[in-house]
Amino acid sequence: MLSQIVSEEDLAFFRPHEFLVRESQKPNRLFQLLEGWACRYRMLPDGRRQITALYLPGDFCEPHWALGRPASQSIVALTNIRARSSPCEVPTSVGGHNQQEGFWNDLLDGWERQSSWLVTLGRRTALERLSHLLLELFARMRQSGLTYGSQCALPLTQMDIADLTGLTPVHVNRTLQTMRSKGLVELQSKWLRIPDMDALRQAAAMSTDSFL
Repeated sequence: MLSQIVSEEDLAFFRPHEFLVRESQKPNRLFQLLEGWACRYRMLPDGRRQITALYLPGDFCEPHWALGRPASQSIVALTNIRARSSPCEVPTSVGGHNQQEGFWNDLLDGWERQSSWLVTLGRRTALERLSHLLLELFARMRQSGLTYGSQCALPLTQMDIADLTGLTPVHVNRTLQTMRSKGLVELQSKWLRIPDMDALRQAAAMSTDSFL
């Protein structure tokens, strides 16, 4: 999917920290990320931020825009982004590629991730939260063909991870150090390596036969 040729007029580009849409704005285009990462977030009055979704290569951002609703939260680029831009409507199948099926699958996957993260934020410990997050990101990158053995890109800062997991940056730093010392993960130059997938699943309080 990500290797398909897209005409220049159907491409959109965003730089880090550039908004794809602002809260309450009604989008007029749908974006499917081909390269780069983005996030959806809600900012509290005192400046605290909660990231409520991550968009990775292959994801539609956001499927429900096709239903004509304004954006409930802002979405901003975390890295340089190249995206397929299309009218803000449910896509149709073109040239034998069932883009509509991918659209609905992406919407359902998003709902499943939100449900999983409710459990994570409500019940998992700091170690379990970070383990679950890294497993999820690796699985999503693998689905898009962007993993290399047990490695994948991870362009998130510790502040981003803190805002995803509801922890402080200091707590994230300490937890990552613990995970490194236990041999659960290796993080270097914005790359993630998972030496033992089953061990990380166990640390995330997940069954070893989980889809992640």
